[in-house]
Amino acid sequence: MLDFDPNRPPVPPRPAATILVLREGTSGPEVFFIARHPKSGFMGGVVAFPGGKVDPADAGPSWDDVVTALPTGMERFGELAAPARAIAIAACREALEEAAIVPTVGDRLDGAGAVALRARLSTGDAKTPLAELLRADGLTLDLARLVPFARWVTPTAESRRFDAVFFVLPAPTAQHGDHDRHETTSGFWDGPASLLAKWEAGQLMLAPPTVRCLELLAGCRDVGAALDVARAQSLLPIQPTLVMSDSGGFLALPGDPAHEIKEKRVDGGTRFVMKDGRFVSADP
Repeated sequence: MLDFDPNRPPVPPRPAATILVLREGTSGPEVFFIARHPKSGFMGGVVAFPGGKVDPADAGPSWDDVVTALPTGMERFGELAAPARAIAIAACREALEEAAIVPTVGDRLDGAGAVALRARLSTGDAKTPLAELLRADGLTLDLARLVPFARWVTPTAESRRFDAVFFVLPAPTAQHGDHDRHETTSGFWDGPASLLAKWEAGQLMLAPPTVRCLELLAGCRDVGAALDVARAQSLLPIQPTLVMSDSGGFLALPGDPAHEIKEKRVDGGTRFVMKDGRFVSADP
């Protein structure tokens, strides 16, 4: 799943965006998850939130008349690896491509409409830009509905690195999610605590940032409470450091004695240690 080498010269992280789509469940909020294809070049086989790297087409003036203003709080991420609007657009585009979920002003797309829009986006050798499709349909991408949640940067010891901005989005009305059957093998809704329990039982794989996001949301009673948790986060970048020791290695987060940044930037344990083949939250 990961390719750590502490002796590898670090490569620059690529800008990316990830989105947690939330809906009300019977016992609390549920999140839409995707299972990445086992042959995926990065995090193959893991269960994750929809997301991916920022594309050049996510930026530029072609978007000016088909998007709303940026979400409140974007400035708290600090200096980003790509234009803030391009990152927010990438989050929505990835949600459409991988989950058939996309926020538009007035919620004019139901589930079938989102699937149809995705199909038009990916048809043929020359893909039609999403901005063009939105304009043709009279739709506006509602960036303002995104809630900034976190920013995770891949450790320098990893071969493929990303500077990923995480957003939370209340699920648009009548959109229920549908995975793409190409980069992903399944898509499903589950509660944060329920999915963590399955991960702890060894039934699926999760990356450390996914684990921490779910830990933060596990006690929320509804979507509103989850949004409050997201709004309370610092949004400063969290770049784990791989620390090698005689007993193995662990990932230290900002605030851990083994990390160069001494301020804690996210609630929970300050490190991830390897246990039973997976990284689990822990304190020194």
